[in-house]
Amino acid sequence: MHTLVEDFLQYLRHERGQAEHTQRTYKAQLDRFVAWAHDRGLRDWHAVELAHLTAFLQHERQRPLARTPEDSPRRLSNESVYLAIAALRAFFRFCERERLLPTNPAEHLSLPRRWQRLPKALSDQEIARLLQPPPTPTPADLCDQAVLELAYASGLRLAELRRLRLEQLHLEAGFVTVVGKGNKERVVPVGRPAVEALRRYLEAGRPHLVRPRSPGVVFLTRRGTPFAPVTLWLRIKNRVRRAGITRNVTPHMLRHSFATHLLEHGADLRVIQELLGHASLSTTEVYTHVAGSRLREVHRRFHPRS
Repeated sequence: MHTLVEDFLQYLRHERGQAEHTQRTYKAQLDRFVAWAHDRGLRDWHAVELAHLTAFLQHERQRPLARTPEDSPRRLSNESVYLAIAALRAFFRFCERERLLPTNPAEHLSLPRRWQRLPKALSDQEIARLLQPPPTPTPADLCDQAVLELAYASGLRLAELRRLRLEQLHLEAGFVTVVGKGNKERVVPVGRPAVEALRRYLEAGRPHLVRPRSPGVVFLTRRGTPFAPVTLWLRIKNRVRRAGITRNVTPHMLRHSFATHLLEHGADLRVIQELLGHASLSTTEVYTHVAGSRLREVHRRFHPRS
């Protein structure tokens, strides 16, 4: 059963170009099902039926969460169940299309309704404090400043920032080329403050971080290696703390701030979709709800008859 899962993951990796995070998520969900099936004597995907899938999902809904006491009432969220069903449906679609399995027992699994979480954005004042450069920056400080300026100026995902290579920078022309989800390339303009921060880093910061075996990525750690996701985020969190921002800032919040502030200042939704690299406009439309709530709040606070 693990062999077929690995074939599916290879398909996601090489043919669909799915993001590493998606691959890891699907693998974890499918590995959990395989372990559950083995415990019940199922050793072959051909023997799996819809009843097995629904029994597994029921088991998932009722099992205690990892790293919580056994008597804890907390259980798996709808979001996690959604991911399990999505992984099973994608896997069986692949097997049916490649004629690896005769039927698709997951085709009748229905996805639970997902709560739409509105993205949280930093205010203009918080962004200004966060982007205030330190008075005597070290090479690492110059790197952090360039990361923050570019993240807010372009809306890049954390993974896109980590993987950004030197040849993708076109600072004279004021844009960067980005390879996003599904290996789709897009061109993103970059404003003057971000261009200046990148130039300072490339001239006075990065040369001090480069080591003989350093790769051609733009942003390097103090050891001259590419950033791991958690390392880069901890560096950003440290800048958030130093800026005196007490809110819980998440990795996507700079990207959300980029999109929300563009919309609030009159940008077209289609343009924001292209800049963010969203495949569907419906993904971008969530920002219209954010902008609408901001407008209502401003009206409530400042209109004399609100």
